Amino acid sequence: MRRFSPLLALLLPLLLAPLASAEAPQISPISAAMQKFAAEGKISGAVTLVAKEGKIIHHAADGKANLETDQPMKKETMFAIASMTKPITATAVMMLVDEGKLSLDDPVSKYLPEFADVKLKDGKAPSRPITFRDCMSHTAGFQGSQSFETSLADAAKDVATRPLLFDPGSNWSYSPGLTVAGEAVEVISGMPFEKFLETRLFQPLGMNDTTFYPNEEQRARTAQIYSPGDQPGTLKPSGNAYSDPSKVKGPNPSAGLVTTAADLVKFYQMMLDGGVASGKRYLSESAVAEMTKLQTGDLKTGFTAGCGWGLGFYLVREPQGVTGMLSPGTFGHGGAFGTQGWIDPDKKMIFVLMIQRSGFGNGDDSDVRKAFQTLATDAVKQ
Repeated sequence: MRRFSPLLALLLPLLLAPLASAEAPQISPISAAMQKFAAEGKISGAVTLVAKEGKIIHHAADGKANLETDQPMKKETMFAIASMTKPITATAVMMLVDEGKLSLDDPVSKYLPEFADVKLKDGKAPSRPITFRDCMSHTAGFQGSQSFETSLADAAKDVATRPLLFDPGSNWSYSPGLTVAGEAVEVISGMPFEKFLETRLFQPLGMNDTTFYPNEEQRARTAQIYSPGDQPGTLKPSGNAYSDPSKVKGPNPSAGLVTTAADLVKFYQMMLDGGVASGKRYLSESAVAEMTKLQTGDLKTGFTAGCGWGLGFYLVREPQGVTGMLSPGTFGHGGAFGTQGWIDPDKKMIFVLMIQRSGFGNGDDSDVRKAFQTLATDAVKQ
């Protein structure tokens, strides 16, 4: 039998360690639950990721990305994350705040003049101007669709023509406020919105699969969106304009990004670490604190009980139901197609759920989300 030298015997475990740790350990009950949801026709498949104290402790792909082609779900499968785009847009705004190029309480009309003449539903002028704080906490009074088939500049102008539902700051209503904020980023920075994000956030963080305009290779690994089928327990494909770049004429700051779980966790870890990643500061600690503190006071907000809103982020105030396993102060966001991303600062945990479905009700209050988060938190208690 061949014998190793004493020195090699000492070094061998260290040499092999990177290979051994290249594959994240799995929380097997999470995969079992996702496979059960797929078998029941509630999802086609899922990519799930859990990080704890800066390390990925679970990253798994289960089920199918496309049922018609039998394409398996993979860790690198891409997903349309819809409104999970909003916190990323808010981050861009806060970068400019950090640089002194705008203030959260600046009137939006200072940079987008079309908002100087907005009117309430009764035709009267609002009691005060709309601010960036209003836009990013959904208290501006904006209404109407968050999707558009035009340029970002024209989409913002269209929002300005819609009557306000209420005086800015007096109430809460989910709205295209982040679309308006994203256009302001273009104007203030002098860069196309997608280029600002690419150069200031995505490239430095290594988020190479995060884009408004997926290329051919990325489209080929983007999961199909499914709706309830004609028979119970079945699924049928449903469309999504944002996964077809030929239909995207402008980046949608409220809903347009396509990405992977592995990319998102890099952004979330930076936020959890107070705006720093790999020694590079992206946001000041005060900017992160502002984004993740309650901005809506006692106003009644959506989409689950016991929650409120920060700037671009949805906050857990009083954990209950689908948030019952999370800590007060947990922040994150969901997307229209069921995707979820949440950061629990107390537990130092990140939860990323990537699925693609529509027509199943409130994605923020889904049984899939609850099962995923419950199994993840249970696993770290053991």
